Amino acid sequence: AVKKASVIQKRKVPQNSKVYVYEDIKYFADLNRRIYLENRKNCGRKPKFLTCENFLNWADKKILEENWSVDACVGYAKRNKLFNDNEIPSVKSMYNWIDKGLMKTKNIDLELKLKRKLNKNNKKNRKNKMVLGESIETRPKEIETREEFGDWEIDTVIGSKKKTDPVIITLTERKTRYELIIKIDSKTSKAVEEGLSFLKDKSPLKEQVFKTITSDNGLEFSSLTKICEYVKIYYCHPYSSYERGTSENQHKLIRRFIKKGEEIGKYTERQIERIMNWMNNYPRKILGYMTAEEAFMKELKLIEKSSLAS
Repeated sequence: AVKKASVIQKRKVPQNSKVYVYEDIKYFADLNRRIYLENRKNCGRKPKFLTCENFLNWADKKILEENWSVDACVGYAKRNKLFNDNEIPSVKSMYNWIDKGLMKTKNIDLELKLKRKLNKNNKKNRKNKMVLGESIETRPKEIETREEFGDWEIDTVIGSKKKTDPVIITLTERKTRYELIIKIDSKTSKAVEEGLSFLKDKSPLKEQVFKTITSDNGLEFSSLTKICEYVKIYYCHPYSSYERGTSENQHKLIRRFIKKGEEIGKYTERQIERIMNWMNNYPRKILGYMTAEEAFMKELKLIEKSSLAS
């Protein structure tokens, strides 16, 4: 280190008709410090966030403007190769950078950052006093594995507690997570029947798309078997929302837009449709970061291909 800021000075000293050369080493401390500081800038590995600015700007936009999660941003970018691999950080790194304030996104912008974990070992099936139809206990176990297409869950989303406020029906396909959202006038069996009128007319395609529907024991679903006679209906145990876990998870996405206690009546049909389209075009980790719509259309093409072959 001393040599970096040192200069060798030569002195010629004549003596007795001879010339003697002497070398002196001069050390400059200030110069040495400047050299050290300059070299220090290039030493060590640069922080990862400095090499992926383009990705972080893109992720900030997706999270803040389109309500994407951190995981969805990372997974979708990798699957579609939107950036070089070395530009895409891990999900954990992004959460750390958000905590440190290195991104525009803040913790308050992350809908699912603080997530309550349910105790799955504390599941109790209370005795079902009201029997609307066939119990979920008789539902084929193949449906639980989600390997087959055409098994749906139905539920309602309530806004305010006003009896005059409309409600939302949600239909979720278990395998693809494809969502149908229908706004109805009230939480009654008659309103549900009107909202699901598209299921009444039987067709070969509908029989393959809508094979089963799993519902809770709400009175609004008491006439499901009459609405769609070709679809097998199963009813869950009371107070057992975990038996319709797909619907419950989908509701968390809906609540990003329609908060609890908020009147659904103030949302137009077009706004409800936009929420549905957002959900169906949202990358899902469980689908390998495909969207629900991509997965759903893939299944429809398989049905079409099978029907042409036969």
